[in-house]
Amino acid sequence: MGLTHIARTLLKSRYLLPHETPEGMFIRVAKTVDTPESKQFLSLMKKLLFLPNSPTLMNAGTSSGQLSACFVLPVKDSVQGIFSTLTSMAVIHKSGGGTGFSFSDIRPKGDRVSSTGGVASGPLPFIRVFDEATNAVKQGGKRRGANMGVLAASHPDILDFINAKNEGGLKNFNLSVSFDADFFHTLRKGSPYDLINPRDGSVWDTIDPHVLMQTLAGAAWRSGDPGVLFYDTINRKNTVPGLGTIEATNPCGEQPLLPFESCNLGSINLSRCIKRGEVNEELLQTVTRLGVEFLDAVIDINRFPLLKIRKKTKNTRKIGLGVMGLADAFILMGIPYESKEALACADRLMGFIAQEARGMSEELGEQKGSFPAIDNSIFSGSMRNATVTTIAPTGSLHLIANTSSGIEPIFSLSYQRRIGNTSVSVIHPLLKTVVKSLRSGTDILAEVRRTGSIGHAPVPDDVKELFRTAVEIAPDHHIDMQAAFQRHVDNAVSKTVNLPQTADVDGIYRIFLRARTLGCKGVTVYRYNSKKDQVLSRGCEMCRTDP
Repeated sequence: MGLTHIARTLLKSRYLLPHETPEGMFIRVAKTVDTPESKQFLSLMKKLLFLPNSPTLMNAGTSSGQLSACFVLPVKDSVQGIFSTLTSMAVIHKSGGGTGFSFSDIRPKGDRVSSTGGVASGPLPFIRVFDEATNAVKQGGKRRGANMGVLAASHPDILDFINAKNEGGLKNFNLSVSFDADFFHTLRKGSPYDLINPRDGSVWDTIDPHVLMQTLAGAAWRSGDPGVLFYDTINRKNTVPGLGTIEATNPCGEQPLLPFESCNLGSINLSRCIKRGEVNEELLQTVTRLGVEFLDAVIDINRFPLLKIRKKTKNTRKIGLGVMGLADAFILMGIPYESKEALACADRLMGFIAQEARGMSEELGEQKGSFPAIDNSIFSGSMRNATVTTIAPTGSLHLIANTSSGIEPIFSLSYQRRIGNTSVSVIHPLLKTVVKSLRSGTDILAEVRRTGSIGHAPVPDDVKELFRTAVEIAPDHHIDMQAAFQRHVDNAVSKTVNLPQTADVDGIYRIFLRARTLGCKGVTVYRYNSKKDQVLSRGCEMCRTDP
């Protein structure tokens, strides 16, 4: 299997059952997803060509049996509704899933509460209650749950929401502001934007839309939150519009879902599909088709945490096949991430995967029946799954697969990361292969250990271009890459625009607008060192010398 030290450390810390080996974990998963293709599924996982989302690896074949990563729950404007959702969230977190919520239906702070004669506290105090509850519920004793909190830009409490992380807390929440077409219409015109009380639809206040966007960009500059969701784009691309509108996503934003829907994800390791500097399309086709079949089979064996989630999920049978290892694949092909060639290659790759994935879903629909809600969908004929593709961040999976995360560029060529009680240090393995052929290899590795970059190392310019890290890549190119994938993805694309510490607020404002113009469903930015508890840092003096 070729597992690295960091992969084995991570698997032992979070994934393996008592006395289980990594190979035993893959066997357990393949046996649980019991189809005629189980041996092929096992082969894909052992070769690290494809990995399902973490709950599947952790829970397959166990008493939990909950295999999905992504859930969205509704939040109604009543104490009973809010705390009913809180209970559901706790159950999902305990099973290993992450949850997303729109708090846009909760009446604003200061509004009347007719049942008591008092005044409402608004959505923020309830978001903080959800955050504290998340602290108390660990996922199988291994990690805390994650949440996405969404608020419509038109909500009267939107400025408080945007600045919520300035006050501290909410460490278990990502936040996103949801924008519709009306907002951008008023922004272009320079006219006031109405803030609407969701309780009765009345205009509560107005705001300059430019001020709102500037405030949002400033908050994202300070902490990376909130991100942005484009509500109208998401629903224009909704494959089952007859079932209602989508208002929220999973914690990392890649999976827009209807209330009570869930989705299970899996990722193809693109770096393992490169042979002699070119994409092995035959291999990629095989992995794609088997990946769809695997994820579809998971729906039928999954033990859903709530009956309503089971019904909603089986009604649409949404799956999310994506990729990881894009940056490493580019390096293996000799293509700089920041290049027109990379954008064209990304477009071809995801177009090919989407076509094969959709074709496989159609075949499964003919064999086993279409998803029940197909009459409420954009499809005619047979189709097994309402959605088939998603680009996830692959936060842990890429470490197991020893490849770059999702479609991100390399964050740092050297880094140190804590996994449980263990600190693991790494230098990018592909860089070490290149360095071996250079006479000044020792000096280069010293620079990489110190800075995480080869920007000032004594290497040829073409090598510098090939190994540019995330903060060394132009923000516009980050968005262009996200858009290239989004054109071929049913759900959404998790992609962070990583910015240098010197980035400014106006630049972040422009990033948000560019993402909308290019058809992205959302966008997230992160300015280096804008959080004290940053998970990864560039450079590592004590990095290991082996991969």
